[in-house]
Amino acid sequence: MIYYRRPDLNGPKRSVYFISPAPDPAAAKALLESALGASKTVRKKRRLFLSGRTRIHFDEVEGLGRFLELEVVLGPGQTEAEGEAIAKEMMESLGIAQADLVPGAYADML
Repeated sequence: MIYYRRPDLNGPKRSVYFISPAPDPAAAKALLESALGASKTVRKKRRLFLSGRTRIHFDEVEGLGRFLELEVVLGPGQTEAEGEAIAKEMMESLGIAQADLVPGAYADML
């Protein structure tokens, strides 16, 4: 399971995440739904590619369409400004304009 904490803003943003193994996904799902409830389910297919320290996610989200996400993983001592510069350079090379960016999560768009 992965929990993300990040602001819903256009453009590059800091994302903090926590990963926990889920050896029994069905039990984990039942526990979380009982404790927190379930409001929406996002169904997606993801293809992951790596370019340097950047994870490139190609997502096909049921009911929404196709999306591309760039996730720059900062190395030790790297600043957020350096990560933003890497992301902006990759956006330019892929032809992604600032106006193409979408704030929020897929669940917010459903």
